[in-house]
Amino acid sequence: MEQTLNQVAATTPINEAIANTSFIEDVAIFMNDGGVFMWIILAIWIFGIILVIERFKSYAFYDTKGDSLMNMIKKHVLLNNVQEAIKICSNSKALLPYVLKAGLKRANQNKEQIQDALEGAMLEVQPKIDRWMGYLQLVANISTLFGLLGTIQGLIQSFSAVATADPASKAKLLAIGISTAMNTTALGLLSALSIMMIYQVLLSKQDKISGEIIEYSVKLVDLLGTKKGQGIQTSSGETSATETSKAA
Repeated sequence: MEQTLNQVAATTPINEAIANTSFIEDVAIFMNDGGVFMWIILAIWIFGIILVIERFKSYAFYDTKGDSLMNMIKKHVLLNNVQEAIKICSNSKALLPYVLKAGLKRANQNKEQIQDALEGAMLEVQPKIDRWMGYLQLVANISTLFGLLGTIQGLIQSFSAVATADPASKAKLLAIGISTAMNTTALGLLSALSIMMIYQVLLSKQDKISGEIIEYSVKLVDLLGTKKGQGIQTSSGETSATETSKAA
């Protein structure tokens, strides 16, 4: 009994290796049967995956907890300690703190100047948020189109071969040709579907980052405007224009 179990255990890795080899061979046959367009679609798919990885890494770097950041900024602004709020924003590499810092640096100026600073910073970071997203849609569309083009090419070749074949083998050749031609459609759709699903996930992350930048920029303008009459002290020790006029 023990010997039998040992034999089974010894043959298991071999069976797994054979199964893996068979899968690789099936994939190689699938790619080869589809023709040159299979490799074009595969290259486009790999390019799309590279863009997806880059976007996920970038969004993880750009994103932050907006509510927590705004609560800390609000606390320091209400305590007339704008410099500490600027320091908090400077310690983060995310995009929201970068934009809010631009507004905080003009805390002693009027509302329009604060808004101009925030809008300028938003225009500066928006290309970083949108980068490569259009290319992902292009990858999905091109994958589908190349799949259809490969299928059409395969069908043309199949009908050409059938035209010169003997009547007994025409049906068989046609079936084989159509089956091979469909390989490009299958791979093209697989590439397009996977990229489009991931694109939607990335799009939600993009909307979250952009939405928080707009939301908390508006809240910062309102917060600084509320504190304006109380005199906000900045890093240089200056107070707001309103407080200066009152003192005069």
